[in-house]
Amino acid sequence: MRIPSAIKLHKTSKTLELEYAPGECYILPAEFLRVHSPSAEVQGHGRPILQYGKLGVGLSKIEPAGQYALKLCFDDGHDSGLFTWDYLEQLAQRQDQLWADYLAELAKAGKSRDPSESVVKLML
Repeated sequence: MRIPSAIKLHKTSKTLELEYAPGECYILPAEFLRVHSPSAEVQGHGRPILQYGKLGVGLSKIEPAGQYALKLCFDDGHDSGLFTWDYLEQLAQRQDQLWADYLAELAKAGKSRDPSESVVKLML
C-alpha cells in the first residue's frame, strides 16, 4: 500500500491531485472519481450501477478515513464511498482505460455525461 506524499483538492478545476514521489503525480477529475466511487450506491453489491449525468460534478471536500482511505464528498450530495489508498492508486494508474470503458458503457446504454440531457430523456 502506497500513501500519497501530497494530496491537493483543486475546486476550480474540479480535480484531485495525488503525488507519490517527485515526478509521479496523478490528476483525477471529480467526474471520474464520482462514476468510479467504491460505494454500494455505485458498485451495487457486485453489480455496478452505471452512473450518468455527472458532467460538471465537483468535490466539495475530502476527509481522512483512518489511516487507510479518503472520504470524498461530491457537490451532488454523494459522500458514501471510502476510497482506500490502494483503490485510489489503481484508479490513477488505470485512468485512461477505465475512462474509455466508462464512455463505451454510456454509449451502449444510450446515456449521457450531461445532466441536462439525462433530465430531458427522462421527461420525454
